[in-house]
This record gives sequence, C-alpha cells and structure tokens, in this order.
Amino acid sequence: MRVLTVGIFALAGLLFFVSFDTAKGTNIRTDASLLKLSDLIHERSRKNAELDESNGALRKDVEALAERDDGSTEAEDARLAELEERAGTQKLKGEAITVTLNDAPPDATAKLPGYPEPQPDYLVIHQQDLQAVVNAMWQGGAEGIQVMDQRLISTSAVRCVGNTLILQGRVYSPPYTITAVGDPEKLKKALAASPAIQNYMVYVNVYGLGWNVEDEGTTTLPGYSGTVDLHYAEPVD
Repeated sequence: MRVLTVGIFALAGLLFFVSFDTAKGTNIRTDASLLKLSDLIHERSRKNAELDESNGALRKDVEALAERDDGSTEAEDARLAELEERAGTQKLKGEAITVTLNDAPPDATAKLPGYPEPQPDYLVIHQQDLQAVVNAMWQGGAEGIQVMDQRLISTSAVRCVGNTLILQGRVYSPPYTITAVGDPEKLKKALAASPAIQNYMVYVNVYGLGWNVEDEGTTTLPGYSGTVDLHYAEPVD
C-alpha cells in the first residue's frame, strides 16, 4: 500500500512538471494564443498593404524610366496602354456604383412568418455572397471592380475564412464594399437578375443581412499594385 501511495505522488509530480514545462510560466487555459494569432494576422495584413503601396510606387518609377527611350512606336505605346488598362494595373475613371454587404445583428430573429429562427451561419456574409456580387457586376459589363480598397485583376481570388475576407494577402472585416465602374443601370439590372443575389435578398428581408446599392457618380478606381507574376507547381525530379 505504501509503495502504491508513493507511486501516485510520483505520477502527480510528473504531471505538474509537464504542465509547468508546457506553460512556460503562462496560463494555458486562456485564449491568449488565439488573440496573438489574430494580432499576427492583422499585422501581416498591414505589412502587406505597405508592401503593395511600395511596390506600386516602384512600378511607376520603372515605367517612367522605360518610357524615356524604349524604341517603341506610338502605335505600340497605345497598344501597351490599352493592355495595361484591361489588365487592371492602371487607374480607371468612370460612372460607378457601390454595393455594401454587412452581417445581420447578432440578436436577429425571423422577421417574416414561416421561416425558422436563424442559425449563426444565417447572420454573416459568406464567400459566395461576395462572389455573387462580383460575378454579377462582370456580367453587367463592369469595366473594373474594386473590393474594399483593392482593385481586382484576372488572378484575384475573393476568399472568406470565418467572417473575415482575405484578398490578395490582406484581411478585412464587414461591412464589405464592392465598387464597379460601368453603366450604372446595366450593373443594377445584372445584380437584380442574379439567382445567387436573389437568394441572398431572402436573408436580407428575413434576418436583416445588410444590403445597400449606391450611385457613386464619376469615380476613379486605383490600379492594381501587387505582383502580377504567376507561379505554377513543378514536378519533382
């Protein structure tokens, strides 16, 4: 019996030591590590924004130097400018509309009879909601689209993790704004005709998800300032 008691105390001591060594003097039953991860994500997002701005300034300097004497003809320069505009790397000015999407209030209830009380997923903006707006705008003839403060290009991916948007290395929280340059009436008709947006509007009317469309008048979208290099997987030799 004495041997068993000593063994139990020895095992307890070992558990306390392992717990202390793991904690390293910190409270391991808190969410501090999650908060630190969130802080790290936002810090990286801020750093990416600074790098995008720096990259855009350097690109302008390179383009200015290249234009001094590149041996190209006026026709070639015009063709290059057209391609740059279509690629989204240059500013774009024109009539525009902005769509704003937002989460519903956390205490929202069903506003119309016959609908169930909301699940948590019913009350937040999802990736497919943002993608539906972007797709409808392209369908409506948008010449260029900006999500939050970033211009979209052909390789841009609108992705959501939880209730946050990750776009080109930067993190955003709702409300989300999507601005498109194009014919305002055609853009609005394309939004209204989208089946995905029609489904979203059910949640707007029943659970209070945010939806707002505004005419912006003449607006200038920024040019895309991030990297345009494409990377592909390569087989291992």
